[in-house]
Amino acid sequence: MLARLLALLLLLVAGPAAAETIVIHAGRVIADPARPALGPSTITVVDGRIQGIAPGLNPAPQGARLIDLRSKTVLPGLIDMHVHLSGNPGGDYRDEAVDSDDYAVVMGVRNAITTLRAGFTTVRDLGSGPQVGFALSRGTREGLFPGPRIVASGPAISIIGGHGDVSGFRPDVIEALSANNTCTGPVECAALVRRKAREGAQVIKFTATGGVLSQQGAGLEAHFTPEEMRAIVVTAHSLGLKVAAHAHGARGIEAAARAGVDSIEHGTFADAAAIRAMRENGTALVPTLMAFTGVREGLARNAFTPTVAVKAREALEHLGEAVRLARAAGVPVVFGTDAAVYPHGRNGEEFAQLVRYGGMSPAEAIASATTGAARLLGLENEIGRIAPGLSADLIAVEGDPLTDVTRLEHVDFVMVRGRTLE
Repeated sequence: MLARLLALLLLLVAGPAAAETIVIHAGRVIADPARPALGPSTITVVDGRIQGIAPGLNPAPQGARLIDLRSKTVLPGLIDMHVHLSGNPGGDYRDEAVDSDDYAVVMGVRNAITTLRAGFTTVRDLGSGPQVGFALSRGTREGLFPGPRIVASGPAISIIGGHGDVSGFRPDVIEALSANNTCTGPVECAALVRRKAREGAQVIKFTATGGVLSQQGAGLEAHFTPEEMRAIVVTAHSLGLKVAAHAHGARGIEAAARAGVDSIEHGTFADAAAIRAMRENGTALVPTLMAFTGVREGLARNAFTPTVAVKAREALEHLGEAVRLARAAGVPVVFGTDAAVYPHGRNGEEFAQLVRYGGMSPAEAIASATTGAARLLGLENEIGRIAPGLSADLIAVEGDPLTDVTRLEHVDFVMVRGRTLE
């Protein structure tokens, strides 16, 4: 005991440890995709934050760590606004329903590392076991394992028997598997939001409409009433939490937007009226085009039940339509992929789909995963750009992603919170 006290006293006398300085020599820098790229530059990182970015390859100060990326293009760390880190595609849905939260955390750690290796330094986990996403978020924040910054919702709020609820089992099994994430009526829905905030939710997600991959055929239109949606949004906003609404059908999208949600996830069947409601209420679209890739691949291997297969084929007929409508109307389109519907680590393939099916330029697609996503998170002064004072979240790739956005499918260097991924 005495030895421990002496050691503690020595640490106090010595004072705090010196801040780590990292100097990065970059061949090219996209500090903000809305601005022209910079030529050879020196980025200085001190204690996990960007201290400065200067033209030229300047000498590193004594004692600093030098990282040579002179042959690479350096960008802000990428942001995926829609992932499910504890899930994976394929397999029998009945087996997945009974996986323990302990196993889900183990799976989530693996997928978080895979996601970080793909260049995504921040993600929004929009659906996991009751404490799984929160545990993963804390683990990466404290540096217990490599992974992105995680903004987690916990289980999505659902109607009884709707998308996000357990269905298709005996009543006693449903009760045992329930995540206690359903509500009926504005009062219950407001109370559920408050409970989720108490449990640690950093964002609220609710399933405004039916879902493509759930085992119920109750359609893809609105599941909550307008009053219930409004109760969810008003309560979440009063607690400082943003709201993401899973929504496929046009009228469900419109109702969620009029309720004031911050983002529509998927937006598959959005029409002019739905997009107009989004524009009028400041709602962004997170189109998750990679989910369509996962659906297409699932159909090819006959992975879905007949109920799901019908909805999946219907959704595939509208690939990219919502993105084009949103862009034409001035609705923000923000990067999100629905990782777990397709294998984790392929998140970067969304860029090419935004360009091909959504009509975006490479610069617009990159902005959707950096500055645009940071703005939707409310973290624009923390991430999304390479600028003094921001978190040192950086990636590097070969070539020029502003002319060939598929370069972002192969990331060579990753730094998150000033920590490099080896």
